[in-house]
Amino acid sequence: MRSPKLAALELRRFGRGKLPRAALVALLLLPLLYGALYLWSFWDPYGRLDRLPVALVNDDKGATADGKKVNAGDDIVAGLRDSEVFDWHEVSAAEARAGVEDGTYYLSLTMPADFSARIASSAGDSPETGALQVRTNDANNYIVGQISQTVFSEVRTAASTKASRSFLDRIFISFSDIHGETVKAASGADKLRSGIGTAEKGSKDLADGLKDAEDGSGKLAKGLKKLNKGADDLEDGSKRVAEGTQALADKVNGVADKVGPFLKDNEKTIGDTAQLVADSSGAIRDNLETLVKRAPTAAKDARAASDTLNDVHKRRCETPVLPDAACSDLEKAKDAAADAATIADDVNTLITDHDSDLKKLDDHLATLEEQSQALADRAPHLSENLDDAVSRINKLNEGAGKVATGAKSLHTGLGTAKTGAVDLDKGVGDLRTGADDLSGGMFKLVDGSGKLANGLHDGAEQIPDYDKQQRDARTEVMADPVQLASKTLHKAPNYGTGFAPYFIPLSLWVGAMVAYMLIPPLNRRALATGASAWRIALAGWLPVLAIGVLQTVALMSVLHWAVGLEMARAAGTVGFLFLVTACFAALIQWLNARFGAAGRILVLALLMLQLTSAGGTYPVQTSPDFFNALHPFLPMSHVVEALRRLISGGGLEPVWHACVVLAAFTAGALALTALSARRRQVWTLDRLHPELSL
Repeated sequence: MRSPKLAALELRRFGRGKLPRAALVALLLLPLLYGALYLWSFWDPYGRLDRLPVALVNDDKGATADGKKVNAGDDIVAGLRDSEVFDWHEVSAAEARAGVEDGTYYLSLTMPADFSARIASSAGDSPETGALQVRTNDANNYIVGQISQTVFSEVRTAASTKASRSFLDRIFISFSDIHGETVKAASGADKLRSGIGTAEKGSKDLADGLKDAEDGSGKLAKGLKKLNKGADDLEDGSKRVAEGTQALADKVNGVADKVGPFLKDNEKTIGDTAQLVADSSGAIRDNLETLVKRAPTAAKDARAASDTLNDVHKRRCETPVLPDAACSDLEKAKDAAADAATIADDVNTLITDHDSDLKKLDDHLATLEEQSQALADRAPHLSENLDDAVSRINKLNEGAGKVATGAKSLHTGLGTAKTGAVDLDKGVGDLRTGADDLSGGMFKLVDGSGKLANGLHDGAEQIPDYDKQQRDARTEVMADPVQLASKTLHKAPNYGTGFAPYFIPLSLWVGAMVAYMLIPPLNRRALATGASAWRIALAGWLPVLAIGVLQTVALMSVLHWAVGLEMARAAGTVGFLFLVTACFAALIQWLNARFGAAGRILVLALLMLQLTSAGGTYPVQTSPDFFNALHPFLPMSHVVEALRRLISGGGLEPVWHACVVLAAFTAGALALTALSARRRQVWTLDRLHPELSL
């Protein structure tokens, strides 16, 4: 009888009664119950976190920063409620502590009283970090604690980013303020440069005016020097004339009776003396006229120079915000000009105050000149007209005395005027030197103020001036400068899909293991009839393979249509699972056929080794070296890797590799089963009386 027919007969036994049929149905549904229910139970646990009761404590008192109210705790509470992560219960700190301890709440999140104050401190002199307080209890559930670390890490990042945004926004506002103030400073520097430019032009005009004033004061000093010398000569001459006329008058009056002979003897001397007086009087009148004409002009020029320096000093040193560097020299120049103007005014005043005297002096000089000239003209005839001569001599003596007195006063006044004119000339010279220095300094100041204005304009251009949109964009980037550009290839949509490659082969292994508890690994009829070893092996393998195919179809149908498992390659997944079922059935058949009752224990032990070394939950590299060493040599390791590519997508190299490995395991296991079948055709005492029976 052929192997397929033997396999059909083996399966037909399950239709002979209600209990065998029930056993067959249970056998078909066992992988479904094991795998589908297990995957369904935690298909998407992260999608139901809102069912977990969690305590939320908001003790934050709020704070104020830059005149604005900061309520960071309330903001976080609102964000957590909007996120719908966990079932939040707002309670007191004591209730939260007790609830986490007794299991009422899986964990608690607390915003301390100074949370907002610490966040707001970023704008002050002593910034501090805010601290969210999380309390967990692994005695309630370890996994929840691990999940909370991820969730609250995102909460902490969001809170830190918001605080950074607030701090950076103030920095960018400060940039705008600095930019505005720098623009104002640049505008002020432009005005300063313009004002200093005007001042520089004024200082140049002042220097030029003082040059003219210096020329005038020099001429005034020279003129007064000449006048003083003339006045000195006038004083000496008039004094001698007065003394001579007095002596002459005394002699004439004293010896009038003897005058005739005397005049006759001294006619030439009297004529010469009178001519000298006439000539000296004319020279004095000329110098006196020059003094009267030049004195007002000199006083006016000196006063104008003083007023100009006073105006310059006032504009440069008294009114501007930025005092002039030459103020000290301007102060000295102003004082010297004032002194010179005073002296010139004094001279002019002297002349003005003695105007009548000077006019009288001029009249007297004119009279003296006229009389002296007349006397000189008449001297040769004095003896002829003695009485007239005596009278004229007395008048001449009187006029000469007055002239001597006036000449002395004039000499004294001109001496003072000469000294003042010299001081004025020296002061104006010093003023001119100071004005030249001032002009040079003002030129440098104009250049410096230009550089200052240009520098401030350049600085204002370099200082950013952000509007609100630009400020928000930059704040967003700097508050969270590093974004995680995460891209998952062939992403599993949920937790269950990710673990399906692990639990599906586990379910099929358990299904095959239970099947060989109901179906003998070696067909007894084939053994009894002496069939070939290969036929016996196939006759025991094919029924379980058929059941495994039905188990696979039932399991994958429920997972796909009821639970929601989406497969990138559905047909390939099912076809590959048929091969997995064939391999698992062959391995379990051989262990049961070779080792009998002990084989069932080995099947269970092999299952444990495969589960721990397949890398179905954590990567196998995270396991101890023992499991890493077993990983390449067990079939379930290759099954898990292949199912991941078939369900989630990706390259098929692991799938083809797994097919080769599973085919090899299947062929090898069937060969070993055939060898065991040949051995089982020989009866021994161990077979008749086994040491262990299950």
